[in-house]
Amino acid sequence: MSTAKTATRGSLLLLAYFAFISLGLPDGLIGVGWPSISPDLGVPLDAVGLLLIAGTTGYITSSVAAGFTIARLGVGWLLAGSTALASLALTGYATSPVLAMMVGCALLLGLGSGAVDSGLNAYAAAAFGPRHMNWMHAFFGLGVAIGPLIMTSVISAGLSWRWGYAAVATAQAVLATAFALTARNWAAHRPVADGEAPLLKVPIRDTLAIPAVWFGALAFAVYVAVEVAAGLWAYLLLTEGRGLSGAVAGVCVSGYWASLFLGRVVQGVVAERLGSDQVLRASLAGMVFGAVLVALPAPGWVAVVGLAIIGFAAAPVFPLMTLTTANRVGPAHADRAIGVQIGAAGLGGALLPGAVGVLLNRLDVEYLGPALVTLAVLLLALYVASARRPSSAG
Repeated sequence: MSTAKTATRGSLLLLAYFAFISLGLPDGLIGVGWPSISPDLGVPLDAVGLLLIAGTTGYITSSVAAGFTIARLGVGWLLAGSTALASLALTGYATSPVLAMMVGCALLLGLGSGAVDSGLNAYAAAAFGPRHMNWMHAFFGLGVAIGPLIMTSVISAGLSWRWGYAAVATAQAVLATAFALTARNWAAHRPVADGEAPLLKVPIRDTLAIPAVWFGALAFAVYVAVEVAAGLWAYLLLTEGRGLSGAVAGVCVSGYWASLFLGRVVQGVVAERLGSDQVLRASLAGMVFGAVLVALPAPGWVAVVGLAIIGFAAAPVFPLMTLTTANRVGPAHADRAIGVQIGAAGLGGALLPGAVGVLLNRLDVEYLGPALVTLAVLLLALYVASARRPSSAG
């Protein structure tokens, strides 16, 4: 590879990292900003649910559609347009006088974010190796962590919450410009896999008829359910079920998310050396083992260790399952299948952790462990089923 091509590929990789940071920023803003937003707009605190529903609807719609539109727009222009849409939506957040306008902007933000997420994952699955795939997703976590800091700094400085969204909207606009300027490079530097055909020549029904597409979509939905449910309900289990203090339980939950970030950094290198399939199988088994530890009627520290194992083991699953999509469905269908998978992940993250919460509320907090075990075993079974599907359709 020439020096010029290497430099161009490096610049695209850097843009991908920044794009994943930008995907996480809005998620981090809302938690800190909403206590200031709701009185400013004159709405109750639970009205945030309307924003979440609108955002999730847009995200799922565009992430599924992105895999079907990449062939027409090109991934570079898809990323440029979607990031510009996200910037416009965040500008709307910053200027919204009423909740209704903000809800509309949440829908636009979901549309932009879903397309960026799906488009970048599809591109990275073909162009980057397992190390960079994992690191890209680690940078998403970094964005989620930076978002609260931005909003906290804005509010602490005595400024309106609107300035936090304005700052992120500006960053998104800069990123959209960068994507537009490099649009041709994204297509030129995407390798073409053996057996890959132009998507416009492959009927959509052929992609949707492949069982591995749907097994994979279900696997992504269940994976996100495990990741989110463990982080969302662990505090409740550790305090009410295992007798830990609130301060200690809070640190342990932070440790869970830290293990997820650390696992993506470390296991990206491991996967590049040992192979994605080997790391995936070990990680899925590790998630089951960690969930069993959480489920055991044991002292609190056992559950804490189990949560850390779940986080570290789960870390490479999403990026590596995305990376190996072409192996399961065939190269010609990979972009579309990834879009469906990302959409299913958004749906799973929106619905299943809440269902676990209903279970805990109606029965007991100790049911978190068995619920995680059930989901982790189901995830392993779905992965095995998808991996056994013939990829000859591609």
